[in-house]
Amino acid sequence: RDSASFTFQITRGGACLDIRTPVGAAKATMKLLTHNMLACHIKGVKNNYPFLIEATKIETRDADFNPDFLKHIFPRINWPAFLEGAKALKCDEGLPTEVTSEMLEDNSLLQKFHHALLEVVLEEGALVCPETGRKFMVNKGIPNLLLQEDEC
Repeated sequence: RDSASFTFQITRGGACLDIRTPVGAAKATMKLLTHNMLACHIKGVKNNYPFLIEATKIETRDADFNPDFLKHIFPRINWPAFLEGAKALKCDEGLPTEVTSEMLEDNSLLQKFHHALLEVVLEEGALVCPETGRKFMVNKGIPNLLLQEDEC
C-alpha cells in the first residue's frame, strides 16, 4: 500500500468497490458547476432536473479566475438551473436572467459567473428531487446520492 494514499471501501447490495485516494487530494465540494450536471435517478422519475437546493451552510472558497474556462463551459451550463441554484446559495446578485455567449466578453459578468459557479460551496444541506421531494443530504460539501433499494 502506497503511504501517500488511503483506501476506503463502499459496499452496496453485495458489491464492494475499493477507492484509492491520494492524501492531500482536492477536497470534494458541492459547487454550482457540479449541481448543474446532476439529476435524480430514482426509478420512474421523469422530472429529475434540476435538483432543488436546501442550504444550511454555505462557504466561499477562492478559485483561480480563468475566463477561457468559463467561456468554454458556458454552452454546457443550463442557465435557468444555474440561476435557480445561485438564488438558493444567495450568490445570484448581478447575474442576468438570460445570457448569450457574446455577453461573456464583459469581464464583470465573467467575474460574477466565476464566483457563483466555482467559489460558492454548499457545505451542508440537501439536494431535493424536484418530482418526489426526496432529500439527498450534503455533508462537508459531499452529496450522498445513493438510492434506497426500492428506488433502483
